[in-house]
Amino acid sequence: MAERTESNQTAPAERQPSRGRPRDAERDRALLAATLQVLQESGYGGLTTAAVAKRAGVSTATLYRRWRSKEDLVVGTAVSWASDLGPQPDTGSLRGDLAVLLRDKAETLEGPGGRLLHILIGEAAHNEALARVLDSAIVQPVRDRAAEVVRRAVARGDIPPLENAHVLADLVVGSMVSRLFLTPDVTYQGATDGPTSGEAAIGELLPFLLRALGAPPG
Repeated sequence: MAERTESNQTAPAERQPSRGRPRDAERDRALLAATLQVLQESGYGGLTTAAVAKRAGVSTATLYRRWRSKEDLVVGTAVSWASDLGPQPDTGSLRGDLAVLLRDKAETLEGPGGRLLHILIGEAAHNEALARVLDSAIVQPVRDRAAEVVRRAVARGDIPPLENAHVLADLVVGSMVSRLFLTPDVTYQGATDGPTSGEAAIGELLPFLLRALGAPPG
């Protein structure tokens, strides 16, 4: 079976899921996990659907019943592994809300979703479909939560109103990606009795973000 690697290539009609036929969730998870493993080993350019199917222990026909192309498979994996941040909890203070937002983003970036994001950032620069899914799965949930953090802080009188609350999300995502992906502090890698890279990043970024938002010192 020929490998499908282009976004405009689709599977033949007979490979589409039959209506009413339930998906095997366990098989889906195996394929997604295998995709992440092959991506880590071979990168996006070296990934083939045949290699993923073999790693997952299924046929390529089974894979194509779920995803029509290599790109669809990778996009599905990105969506699956991106943590669903959920609603922003109200801690009662701007400092507490920011700490939770930063901690959740650090956990996402240091987990499987972060490893996948690291692999796909370069590819997304010239692949519009991947760029869109990374924005919707990674950036937009943080934007929504950041806007809620700002709204609550303004309502409490903690900070003055902001013209664009989503700028906070850009600071959170950009700073955490830079800190954890581009300039990790080697003293925290693999530490068992000290802070992780994510915890160290939170300690550094939280005071800066509070000042940038206009929160009073202390």
